[in-house]
Amino acid sequence: MAENQNQRDRDPRVQGKNAGSGEPPLRAQDLSGQDRVDYELMQSVAHNQESGISELYDRFGSLVFRMSVQALPTRDEADDAVQEIFVRLWKTADRYDPRKAALVTWVMLLTRRHLVDKLRRKRARIKTTGYEDTGYGGDTARVLADVSERMERDENFAALMKRVDALPELQRTVVIRAYLGGQTLRQISDELDTPLGTIKSALSRALVRLRERAEEEVAS
Repeated sequence: MAENQNQRDRDPRVQGKNAGSGEPPLRAQDLSGQDRVDYELMQSVAHNQESGISELYDRFGSLVFRMSVQALPTRDEADDAVQEIFVRLWKTADRYDPRKAALVTWVMLLTRRHLVDKLRRKRARIKTTGYEDTGYGGDTARVLADVSERMERDENFAALMKRVDALPELQRTVVIRAYLGGQTLRQISDELDTPLGTIKSALSRALVRLRERAEEEVAS
């Protein structure tokens, strides 16, 4: 056990997480509740444990897929994006710090950045080759550019996710699944095995909290 701990202490991925930050090394025993669960999950992913990687996909695969389908023009591109995003999650798993963001927020921010980058590259390729050479019609290409621009213009996305991140767990989950994951309240109720009335109430309270928080930020 001591030898394994020493190996982790020498692991450059673990050391690099807090190097030069002035913060003490993050340890699972210093966390509690969902923060500890999420941190231990990402540590298992960082150390290539199959159970951790499977759990990460089970928890966030459908959400990442829905975001990809909404942003990209074809199912094949969305499928490719999901694979690419989970590879990025695996490669950066050692950087996850639950003191800075809930895991769902971290996953969504990474997903959004990847999709924006992908759309930028595609838009650049369309501009370079011309619509007639891409295999897409002009209308599709214009829609693609509009989606990319809309995502890029949303400079308040990170601030919004910070406000969402501060919500109680159920409220945060419902907001993310409903507004960012595109699920109906009935789907959320079924997947969470929670009464529909509870889901509706959680969403209503969440929206009130978000509106109040936004008003406070404007006033300050």
